[in-house]
Amino acid sequence: MTQTLDKPTDQRFIHSGVTWEHFKLIEAGFAESPGIKLFYYEGEVEILAVSLEPEAISRLIGLLLGTYLAEKGIEFIPSGSFTQEKEGVASAQADESYFIGKTGTTPDLSIEVVFTSGNERKLNRYQALGVPEVWFWEDGRFALYCLRGNSYERVYKSEILPDLDIELLSRCLLMTSRVEAVREFLRGISQS
Repeated sequence: MTQTLDKPTDQRFIHSGVTWEHFKLIEAGFAESPGIKLFYYEGEVEILAVSLEPEAISRLIGLLLGTYLAEKGIEFIPSGSFTQEKEGVASAQADESYFIGKTGTTPDLSIEVVFTSGNERKLNRYQALGVPEVWFWEDGRFALYCLRGNSYERVYKSEILPDLDIELLSRCLLMTSRVEAVREFLRGISQS
């Protein structure tokens, strides 16, 4: 059984004309505020209050991807929503992020669960940070982007995880029962 996703009311604030130094002060002010994510790109600050539904989907994505990587014997470091930064230019907190096969300063994959608009704005941040692959989960589907030079190209298959069945992952994320979602995903990846 699948579920229908209702979009919650946007709980975000965007302000332009902010210096990096002011952004760092704003960030410090929210340091003890759980459920708040901050983003910065070229003078624009976005403050996002995270609600339960996007957070639940994000955690399920993390569970399923972790399962996939472990089952396929792919070494990884799940780095969650740690702050990715390029001083003075960009700062982002993906919902999920991963180093695949190695560590470094920039994750190989960042994933955002989107219940508001702004994919283009978000891609600009990740491009400035040099993230090779970005996925957006929106309206029950994934949109995948790979960094090509100075911009992202929409792709329909992950280049970092080329054997991952994105349709299977999407289908499982829409299932009402999380237990059945994990079972279905395990059955699917064991057949591939």
